[in-house]
Amino acid sequence: MPDTEAALPTDDGSAPDVTDLVDYLDASPSPWHAVESTLDRLDGFTQLDETDAWTEIPNDGYVVRSGAIIAWRLPGETPPPHSPFRLVGAHTDSPGLRVKPYPDAGGHGWKQLAVEVYGGILNNSWLDRDLGVAGRVVGADGSLSLLNVAEPVARVPQLAVHLDREVNSGGLSLDTQQHLTPVWGVGSASSGEFASWIRDVGETSSDPTWWELCLYDVQGASVLGADHSLLASGRLDNQVSCWAATRALDAAMPVGHTAVVVLNDHEEVGSSSNSGAAGPFLESVLGRIVAARGGSADDLARALAGSACVSADNAHAVHPNYPERHEPGHRPIVNAGPAIKVNSNQRYATSGDTAAAFQRACERAGVPWQVFVSRNNMPCGSTIGPITSTRLGIPTVDVGVPQLSMHSARELCGVDDPTHLGAALRVFLDGDV
Repeated sequence: MPDTEAALPTDDGSAPDVTDLVDYLDASPSPWHAVESTLDRLDGFTQLDETDAWTEIPNDGYVVRSGAIIAWRLPGETPPPHSPFRLVGAHTDSPGLRVKPYPDAGGHGWKQLAVEVYGGILNNSWLDRDLGVAGRVVGADGSLSLLNVAEPVARVPQLAVHLDREVNSGGLSLDTQQHLTPVWGVGSASSGEFASWIRDVGETSSDPTWWELCLYDVQGASVLGADHSLLASGRLDNQVSCWAATRALDAAMPVGHTAVVVLNDHEEVGSSSNSGAAGPFLESVLGRIVAARGGSADDLARALAGSACVSADNAHAVHPNYPERHEPGHRPIVNAGPAIKVNSNQRYATSGDTAAAFQRACERAGVPWQVFVSRNNMPCGSTIGPITSTRLGIPTVDVGVPQLSMHSARELCGVDDPTHLGAALRVFLDGDV
């Protein structure tokens, strides 16, 4: 277990040690792997099963539902049932390419894999990258197992410039059905070949009956720049927030409230699933925690009314090549701290009082903060923040690490900001604001 202090900013101005973050990113090529990476960092936490009776709640506990996890830490003295929650929410999924149920495809001497686009990817970023395969496999007996083939398996080759002379002047246009189908060998495609390969690499005795598998760039996360000031990796959105929230919870010492981290799945496709923020997972777990302490429905309503939530999801840093795409005066800079995300049309859940509370958390943690607002003529994305706030009625602030290349196969952020975020979240979960 890495030293918790490694997740905090350094005092001498040097770059923080992000070795653990790099390890987290490299070990998390799918939402299900991100859950496992989170568990690796929750030292001493006890798992509860949703199908069991929750008569006693461990002080440090967690529940897993598919690619989502909820973990909590109770204060040292058992609080009354109506005591509030301090929540940090993020999401485990990232846009990418998913392998279809019948993937064996190809022609013209090439073996290809049929894939489905998951979320709003930057299409061109998936071209000419060495892709591995990772995710969850279902056996004939219904058993679930994780698979990670962390070596080059497939590639989406771009058309040569000689065959598309206008690509540099007219722009690249990709049809997601026709042009994003990767190659993974030569010869004629045969039905069942991919399933047999999964059986062999997964070292199982039978072909899988089902799978949920992601393709991902096998190039690992890396610190870059002559001054080592930047971090490049796949899935920074939003595994940086998952890592920061996890480290904050593991170090938190809540007083008079329960510290909770919820890492939902399926945010990139709208959150409407049983493990997504629009589903009942979080509400169910919080209700059962209150009930296990002898609380009533009224106690739960009181607890939620006194609670607070930070929705952590990456923000858009100002792009040096496209500064005109950003709102003047609200242009987040990398390594200048987490951005408080504001949208009056409620695409973000931030209000004046929740923004001020997170600002105080940053100041008490000794980290900088900044503000992000979209241009009026630029559509604004959204997060789990408005969904969680709407479902539970909890005041929420949306924040995030500024980054470039959002939804690319490989993204870029400042090396300082993840630890800045983790430090602020630790103060928030402690309840010192």
